[in-house]
Amino acid sequence: MKKILIVEDETYMMDLLKIHLRTEYDILEAKDGQTAIDILQEKSFDAIILDVMLPYVSGWEVCKKIREHDAETPILMLTARSELSDKVMGLDMGADDYLVKPFEFEELKARIRALLRRYEHRKPESSEENKYVYFNGLFRIDLNSRQLFLDQQQIELTAKEFDLLSLLASNPNRVFTRELLLDKIWDFNEVRDLRNVDSHIKNIRIKLKKVIEDLTFIQTVWGVGYKFNLHEDMK
Repeated sequence: MKKILIVEDETYMMDLLKIHLRTEYDILEAKDGQTAIDILQEKSFDAIILDVMLPYVSGWEVCKKIREHDAETPILMLTARSELSDKVMGLDMGADDYLVKPFEFEELKARIRALLRRYEHRKPESSEENKYVYFNGLFRIDLNSRQLFLDQQQIELTAKEFDLLSLLASNPNRVFTRELLLDKIWDFNEVRDLRNVDSHIKNIRIKLKKVIEDLTFIQTVWGVGYKFNLHEDMK
Protein backbone atom coordinates (compact mmCIF):
# COMPACT_ATOMS: atom_id res chain seq x y z
CA MET A 1 0.00 0.00 0.00
CA LYS A 2 1.41 3.39 -0.97
CA LYS A 3 2.30 5.81 1.80
CA ILE A 4 0.99 9.38 1.93
CA LEU A 5 1.93 12.14 4.37
CA ILE A 6 -0.95 14.53 5.10
CA VAL A 7 0.08 17.91 6.50
CA GLU A 8 -3.06 19.65 7.78
CA ASP A 9 -3.65 21.60 11.00
CA GLU A 10 -7.48 21.58 10.93
CA THR A 11 -8.65 18.51 12.86
CA TYR A 12 -11.96 18.29 10.99
CA MET A 13 -10.29 18.39 7.57
CA MET A 14 -7.61 15.93 8.66
CA ASP A 15 -10.29 13.49 9.82
CA LEU A 16 -12.16 13.80 6.50
CA LEU A 17 -8.98 13.22 4.51
CA LYS A 18 -8.15 10.10 6.51
CA ILE A 19 -11.69 8.74 6.18
CA HIS A 20 -11.62 9.07 2.39
CA LEU A 21 -8.04 7.92 1.82
CA ARG A 22 -7.19 5.32 4.45
CA THR A 23 -8.76 2.41 2.57
CA GLU A 24 -6.40 2.99 -0.37
CA TYR A 25 -3.27 4.40 1.26
CA ASP A 26 -1.13 4.11 4.36
CA ILE A 27 -1.60 7.51 6.01
CA LEU A 28 0.75 9.41 8.31
CA GLU A 29 -0.30 12.83 9.59
CA ALA A 30 1.47 16.03 10.61
CA LYS A 31 -0.42 18.98 12.10
CA ASP A 32 2.16 21.69 11.46
CA GLY A 33 4.94 22.50 9.02
CA GLN A 34 7.88 21.83 11.35
CA THR A 35 6.55 18.40 12.31
CA ALA A 36 6.24 17.58 8.61
CA ILE A 37 9.86 18.60 7.98
CA ASP A 38 11.03 16.47 10.92
CA ILE A 39 9.08 13.44 9.67
CA LEU A 40 10.44 13.83 6.14
CA GLN A 41 13.99 13.77 7.45
CA GLU A 42 13.35 10.23 8.71
CA LYS A 43 10.77 8.75 6.34
CA SER A 44 9.95 8.72 2.64
CA PHE A 45 6.49 8.78 1.07
CA ASP A 46 4.87 8.10 -2.27
CA ALA A 47 2.97 11.42 -2.15
CA ILE A 48 2.44 14.42 0.12
CA ILE A 49 -0.80 16.34 0.70
CA LEU A 50 0.22 19.73 2.00
CA ASP A 51 -2.00 22.50 3.36
CA VAL A 52 -0.78 26.04 2.66
CA MET A 53 -1.81 27.69 5.94
CA LEU A 54 0.09 25.89 8.70
CA PRO A 55 1.42 26.83 12.16
CA TYR A 56 5.14 27.60 12.63
CA VAL A 57 6.20 26.90 9.04
CA SER A 58 3.92 27.62 6.07
CA GLY A 59 3.05 25.02 3.47
CA TRP A 60 4.94 27.03 0.87
CA GLU A 61 8.10 26.91 2.97
CA VAL A 62 7.65 23.18 3.65
CA CYS A 63 7.28 22.59 -0.11
CA LYS A 64 10.42 24.60 -0.80
CA LYS A 65 12.43 22.64 1.80
CA ILE A 66 11.21 19.32 0.41
CA ARG A 67 12.31 20.27 -3.08
CA GLU A 68 15.79 21.20 -1.87
CA HIS A 69 16.45 17.49 -1.29
CA ASP A 70 13.68 15.65 -3.14
CA ALA A 71 12.78 16.55 -6.70
CA GLU A 72 10.48 13.61 -7.35
CA THR A 73 7.89 12.92 -4.62
CA PRO A 74 4.51 14.32 -5.79
CA ILE A 75 3.16 17.22 -3.73
CA LEU A 76 -0.51 18.22 -3.82
CA MET A 77 -1.17 21.55 -2.08
CA LEU A 78 -4.49 22.45 -0.43
CA THR A 79 -5.66 25.99 0.27
CA ALA A 80 -8.80 27.92 1.13
CA ARG A 81 -7.66 30.77 -1.12
CA SER A 82 -8.40 30.74 -4.84
CA GLU A 83 -6.16 33.64 -5.90
CA LEU A 84 -4.06 32.90 -8.96
CA SER A 85 -0.99 34.33 -7.19
CA ASP A 86 -1.27 31.64 -4.51
CA LYS A 87 -1.44 28.90 -7.11
CA VAL A 88 1.52 30.33 -9.00
CA MET A 89 3.54 30.57 -5.79
CA GLY A 90 2.81 26.96 -4.90
CA LEU A 91 3.81 25.70 -8.33
CA ASP A 92 6.94 27.87 -8.30
CA MET A 93 7.91 26.33 -4.95
CA GLY A 94 7.78 22.90 -6.59
CA ALA A 95 4.24 21.65 -6.01
CA ASP A 96 2.85 19.28 -8.64
CA ASP A 97 -0.81 20.15 -8.22
CA TYR A 98 -3.07 22.55 -6.33
CA LEU A 99 -6.61 22.11 -5.01
CA VAL A 100 -8.83 24.83 -3.53
CA LYS A 101 -11.08 24.13 -0.53
CA PRO A 102 -13.85 23.14 -0.47
CA PHE A 103 -13.36 20.32 -2.98
CA GLU A 104 -14.98 17.03 -3.88
CA PHE A 105 -13.07 14.10 -2.43
CA GLU A 106 -13.48 12.09 -5.64
CA GLU A 107 -11.57 14.84 -7.43
CA LEU A 108 -8.88 14.75 -4.74
CA LYS A 109 -8.49 11.00 -5.14
CA ALA A 110 -8.35 11.30 -8.92
CA ARG A 111 -5.60 13.91 -8.67
CA ILE A 112 -3.60 11.74 -6.26
CA ARG A 113 -3.86 8.79 -8.63
CA ALA A 114 -2.68 10.96 -11.52
CA LEU A 115 0.31 12.23 -9.51
CA LEU A 116 1.28 8.72 -8.46
CA ARG A 117 1.13 7.51 -12.07
CA ARG A 118 3.41 10.35 -13.16
CA TYR A 119 5.84 9.56 -10.35
CA GLU A 120 5.96 5.85 -11.19
CA HIS A 121 6.48 6.62 -14.86
CA ARG A 122 9.50 8.88 -14.27
CA LYS A 123 11.20 6.75 -11.61
CA PRO A 124 14.64 5.60 -12.78
CA GLU A 125 15.13 1.99 -13.70
CA SER A 126 16.71 0.02 -10.85
CA SER A 127 18.79 -2.39 -12.90
CA GLU A 128 20.23 -3.03 -16.33
CA GLU A 129 17.81 -5.95 -16.69
CA ASN A 130 14.97 -3.45 -16.87
CA LYS A 131 16.72 -1.12 -19.28
CA TYR A 132 14.62 -2.24 -22.24
CA VAL A 133 10.85 -2.28 -22.12
CA TYR A 134 10.85 -4.34 -25.32
CA PHE A 135 13.58 -5.77 -27.48
CA ASN A 136 13.95 -8.13 -30.40
CA GLY A 137 16.06 -8.31 -33.50
CA LEU A 138 14.76 -5.11 -35.10
CA PHE A 139 12.88 -3.22 -32.41
CA ARG A 140 14.31 -1.68 -29.23
CA ILE A 141 13.00 0.83 -26.70
CA ASP A 142 15.61 2.14 -24.27
CA LEU A 143 13.92 3.50 -21.15
CA ASN A 144 17.06 5.05 -19.68
CA SER A 145 17.75 7.28 -22.65
CA ARG A 146 14.11 7.37 -23.83
CA GLN A 147 15.14 6.33 -27.33
CA LEU A 148 13.49 4.12 -29.93
CA PHE A 149 15.48 2.13 -32.48
CA LEU A 150 13.94 0.25 -35.39
CA ASP A 151 16.18 -1.74 -37.73
CA GLN A 152 19.13 0.04 -36.03
CA GLN A 153 17.68 3.42 -36.98
CA GLN A 154 16.79 5.87 -34.23
CA ILE A 155 13.26 7.27 -34.51
CA GLU A 156 12.52 10.62 -32.92
CA LEU A 157 9.36 10.60 -30.81
CA THR A 158 7.68 13.30 -28.77
CA ALA A 159 7.39 12.69 -25.01
CA LYS A 160 3.76 11.59 -25.28
CA GLU A 161 4.49 9.35 -28.28
CA PHE A 162 7.34 7.66 -26.41
CA ASP A 163 5.18 7.15 -23.30
CA LEU A 164 2.35 5.66 -25.35
CA LEU A 165 4.56 3.31 -27.34
CA SER A 166 6.57 2.12 -24.31
CA LEU A 167 3.35 1.39 -22.38
CA LEU A 168 1.89 -0.62 -25.25
CA ALA A 169 5.16 -2.43 -25.98
CA SER A 170 5.70 -3.37 -22.34
CA ASN A 171 2.33 -5.17 -22.44
CA PRO A 172 2.39 -6.97 -25.81
CA ASN A 173 -0.94 -8.30 -27.05
CA ARG A 174 -2.82 -6.58 -24.20
CA VAL A 175 -5.64 -4.38 -25.47
CA PHE A 176 -5.74 -0.88 -23.99
CA THR A 177 -8.88 1.20 -24.31
CA ARG A 178 -8.43 4.79 -25.44
CA GLU A 179 -9.83 5.90 -22.08
CA LEU A 180 -7.18 3.89 -20.19
CA LEU A 181 -4.37 5.25 -22.37
CA LEU A 182 -5.63 8.76 -21.77
CA ASP A 183 -5.77 8.09 -18.04
CA LYS A 184 -2.26 6.64 -17.86
CA ILE A 185 -0.39 9.04 -20.14
CA TRP A 186 -2.12 12.42 -19.88
CA ASP A 187 -1.96 14.43 -16.66
CA PHE A 188 -5.16 15.31 -14.82
CA ASN A 189 -4.84 19.02 -15.62
CA GLU A 190 -4.17 18.49 -19.35
CA VAL A 191 -6.82 18.54 -22.07
CA ARG A 192 -8.27 15.03 -21.91
CA ASP A 193 -9.72 14.33 -25.34
CA LEU A 194 -9.88 10.79 -26.74
CA ARG A 195 -8.96 12.20 -30.14
CA ASN A 196 -5.55 13.07 -28.70
CA VAL A 197 -4.87 9.36 -28.26
CA ASP A 198 -5.82 8.61 -31.86
CA SER A 199 -3.71 11.49 -33.15
CA HIS A 200 -0.60 10.37 -31.26
CA ILE A 201 -1.06 6.73 -32.33
CA LYS A 202 -1.34 7.88 -35.95
CA ASN A 203 1.89 9.87 -35.67
CA ILE A 204 3.74 6.90 -34.15
CA ARG A 205 2.56 4.63 -36.96
CA ILE A 206 3.70 7.09 -39.62
CA LYS A 207 7.18 7.28 -38.09
CA LEU A 208 7.50 3.49 -37.77
CA LYS A 209 6.31 2.83 -41.32
CA LYS A 210 8.95 5.18 -42.71
CA VAL A 211 11.47 2.56 -41.60
CA ILE A 212 9.54 -0.71 -42.00
CA GLU A 213 6.38 -0.30 -44.03
CA ASP A 214 5.07 -3.86 -44.09
CA LEU A 215 4.85 -4.50 -40.33
CA THR A 216 2.07 -3.17 -38.12
CA PHE A 217 3.33 -2.69 -34.58
CA ILE A 218 0.25 -0.96 -33.14
CA GLN A 219 -3.00 -2.69 -34.06
CA THR A 220 -6.42 -1.11 -33.77
CA VAL A 221 -8.93 -3.33 -31.98
CA TRP A 222 -12.15 -1.93 -33.35
CA GLY A 223 -14.62 -0.77 -30.76
CA VAL A 224 -12.09 -1.24 -27.94
CA GLY A 225 -8.69 0.42 -28.41
CA TYR A 226 -5.11 -0.50 -29.33
CA LYS A 227 -2.55 -3.23 -28.72
CA PHE A 228 1.10 -3.85 -29.55
CA ASN A 229 1.80 -6.72 -31.92
CA LEU A 230 4.56 -9.24 -31.32
CA HIS A 231 6.33 -10.25 -34.52
CA GLU A 232 7.90 -13.58 -33.66
CA ASP A 233 9.73 -13.81 -36.97
CA MET A 234 11.76 -10.73 -36.09
CA LYS A 235 13.58 -12.35 -33.15
